[in-house]
Amino acid sequence: MTTFVDRVELHAAAGNGGHGCASVHREKFKPLGGPDGGNGGRGGDVILVVDQDVTTLLDYHHSPHRKATNGQPGAGDNRSGKDGQDLVLPVPDGTVVLDKEGNVLADLVGQGTTFVAGQGGRGGLGNAALASARRKAPGFALLGVPGEERDVVLELKTVADVALVGYPSAGKSSLISVLSAAKPKIADYPFTTLVPNLGVVTAGSTVYTVADVPGLIPGASQGRGLGLEFLRHVERCSVLVHVLDTATLESYRDPVSDLDVIEAELREYGAGLENRPRLVVLNKIDVPDGQDLADLVRPDLEERGYRVFEVSAVAHKGLKELSFALAELVGQARAAKPKEEATRIVIRPKAVDDSGFTVKREEDGIYRVRGEKPERWVRQTDFNNDEAVGYLADRLNRLGVEDELMKAGARSGDGVAIGPEENAVVFDWEPTMMAGAEMLGRRGEDHRLEAPRPAAQRRRDREAERDEAQQAYDDFEPF
Repeated sequence: MTTFVDRVELHAAAGNGGHGCASVHREKFKPLGGPDGGNGGRGGDVILVVDQDVTTLLDYHHSPHRKATNGQPGAGDNRSGKDGQDLVLPVPDGTVVLDKEGNVLADLVGQGTTFVAGQGGRGGLGNAALASARRKAPGFALLGVPGEERDVVLELKTVADVALVGYPSAGKSSLISVLSAAKPKIADYPFTTLVPNLGVVTAGSTVYTVADVPGLIPGASQGRGLGLEFLRHVERCSVLVHVLDTATLESYRDPVSDLDVIEAELREYGAGLENRPRLVVLNKIDVPDGQDLADLVRPDLEERGYRVFEVSAVAHKGLKELSFALAELVGQARAAKPKEEATRIVIRPKAVDDSGFTVKREEDGIYRVRGEKPERWVRQTDFNNDEAVGYLADRLNRLGVEDELMKAGARSGDGVAIGPEENAVVFDWEPTMMAGAEMLGRRGEDHRLEAPRPAAQRRRDREAERDEAQQAYDDFEPF
């Protein structure tokens, strides 16, 4: 059974906002107590949080669909709905969040780092909040905004100071088991290690982490042998250690050629791995002929500029020198890193003359309005309530949508769509729908919407004439 997962697709759905309430205060001897509908609650967010106790994405592999709770609707007597509870999802340190196209949305490194994967919808206003001097008793309330739904990809990239790389069965797992308290699986066959293992090493006053990366083979940078999944865990490491087998039984292999193959794969993969500080470990010198081969290849490796260490994980030879050498390189890498500064909060307000929406005429003659405010207002409107529809028209007019439609050439009766193609509200546009309290009738009604619409009526008349002509043609019987 799989116990380690380092890449999953997460379907995050934030909570919907609660609807506002349309209510009128009722009390004995006070028949007109005024509006008292409360606001709806905010929907819960879906938040990813780094937790050091979590080491795998296995939970999201089994349960990829996660949803936060919805906000509660408002109620009378000015009672606001309860906010939805945020859904906090713990992820391992080093998790990268990407969208479906592969773009990086967030790189979560460090305990407590957060990312909002889904924004909860805002609650709708009740009629008490919508009351004004011109509209004293609104007969409608705003609907809650649906929560954001997003599909993201979570990739785990191991956070460690040192990465042990090399061919399968080179002794990487044995080495990390004697350098640290890690207990990886060790066996005498290739690909024993299928997932990265982490160990903590203490050398003097320096404490660092070592990652045992599963064995690499030729073609790993193109994905052969799960190479891409393995190399992903090397990206964050500051120091690379080539673990070379001096006791291999394969006649076509030797430590120098193994090193050349792994270096070529690291260069091909990129991500800056070719520039990381590195050293070479000649392992298994306790095996017969292992020491002789190490003595033979060591001058060649040192001539290339590598620091070479001869060790035996089984006999515990050369481990102290290796651990202190790694501590030195880790210390240099940490000192070279820029100091982290406190995050500065930068506020970039929108320009005063920024309308926040666009109007574009499409090929089919529809005028499409796109913008955060118009689209949100449409989602908050109850189209079964005439007064709510009139309130939407007033808001769009004040925002300047009507003026922009006129500039774009729209005429009375033309089709206007607000929102994207897959989820738009389409209506026949009638200009100059200015509001006034004297124009409103009973609560929940708007007389402006009862006025005749010439352009729409002409279009319906033409369609009726065409249908009559088609029916007459179908009923015609020749002599």
